[in-house]
Amino acid sequence: MKGHCHLIGIGGIGMSAIAQLLLRRGLPVSGCDLKESAITADLRQKGARVFIGHDAAHIDGVDTVVYSSAIRKDSPELAAAVSSGTVRILKRAEALALLMQERSVVTVSGSHGKTTTASLAACLLLEAGFAPTVAVGGILRNIDTNACLGEGDFFVAEADESDGSFLCYRPHYSIITNIDFEHMDYYQDFEGEVAAFREFISHTRQEGCVFACQDDRTLRELVETSGRRHVFFGLHDDADAHAANISVNGLSSEFDFFLRKEFIDRFSLSLGGMHNVSNALAVIALGLELGIGKEQIKKTLRGFRGAHRRLEIKYQDQEYTVIDDYAHHPTEIKATLAAVRNLNSARVVAVFQPHRYTRTQLLLEEFAGCFNGADVLMVTDIYAAGEPPIGGVDAGALCEKIRFRNPGKEVHYVAREQIIAQVLKIIKPGDLVIMLGAGDIIKVCEEFAQGLSKDRWSCKKS
Repeated sequence: MKGHCHLIGIGGIGMSAIAQLLLRRGLPVSGCDLKESAITADLRQKGARVFIGHDAAHIDGVDTVVYSSAIRKDSPELAAAVSSGTVRILKRAEALALLMQERSVVTVSGSHGKTTTASLAACLLLEAGFAPTVAVGGILRNIDTNACLGEGDFFVAEADESDGSFLCYRPHYSIITNIDFEHMDYYQDFEGEVAAFREFISHTRQEGCVFACQDDRTLRELVETSGRRHVFFGLHDDADAHAANISVNGLSSEFDFFLRKEFIDRFSLSLGGMHNVSNALAVIALGLELGIGKEQIKKTLRGFRGAHRRLEIKYQDQEYTVIDDYAHHPTEIKATLAAVRNLNSARVVAVFQPHRYTRTQLLLEEFAGCFNGADVLMVTDIYAAGEPPIGGVDAGALCEKIRFRNPGKEVHYVAREQIIAQVLKIIKPGDLVIMLGAGDIIKVCEEFAQGLSKDRWSCKKS
């Protein structure tokens, strides 16, 4: 890519990664977003010109416009770029694919777990001295960024399937964590989503390798018939790479790792939850494929700090623990609550912000059955993410469905502005509070955690 690049929606986690890579290549970068954020402030500090709001004048003198699927076709900047006839227009994934050229590409895709898995893979290659370029969908806490431009031959990227854009990539190594009923606003039905993953698998280079979770039957069948060299990972001993003697201690774990029935070593992982053990198996197998020594792999797994908003402890003392997590799909919520159960808190108090009306409508039954790991549940209003409301689909309807499926469970609807007050009314020493969702629930969680750290809340009853 050459010349001045303008990114519409530059404050998004995926777009900001591209912006950082372009800046580090020395290119002039500008962008726009609807509101200020920590990401836009950081990009300004790094040299980008960031506009708040949308205006066709923002693309004056621009050579390339990059946009994501979240941007409407009538966006002023995008419409002006189209009418100009001279500005190059790229989707976010197309821009990332151009940045990948002449690199050995490692992609991580899947309905759940891809950010954590991509972050762990990136940390492994960084710490093993591969000097990779990295672009993932979360802030790696080990390096405090979601993107870095490396001098080495490898490029580690999170491949987003939500809008089919992962089909732009031609990876050498593909890690695929799972395929779940998700993003039906784009795919329309599960068969369409499966077809996209089938095509994505076929894009893996013939000389490369696919690392796929054997525990996911749909994924297993796709990979078995793909004609691509593959390594299956999973929690059962019929997988090529599997774990045994798993021990979970709070938010960390240990397990024996076997590759094709051969015991390799015992690994310690600084993440809890069986889903994270599974994700780690893929990264260990990748590391061994790339010739990285097992001692280096063990060191990386022990020291991995995870990604922001993934089981992230925001506050902890002898009385209370507060955790923030990005989980917004029933499968993710169930796995996350199972993981925090290992902390042996007196009670788990969960606050959930549903994400998108369409997801809530399509998965209403699944949401009703995924909160068994919470002793007390509060549900706040749906974060629209730009979607129009759907009649009859709201937090109150979700609460009723959960109560029907879970008689006796303490379930409350709470308006967003009342969350902190309601949590303070019910929590007791020994409780764990976890706030879940992909929307702006993070702001509530941070305010609550800061209040605890500064003794602003009168909730300590011991």
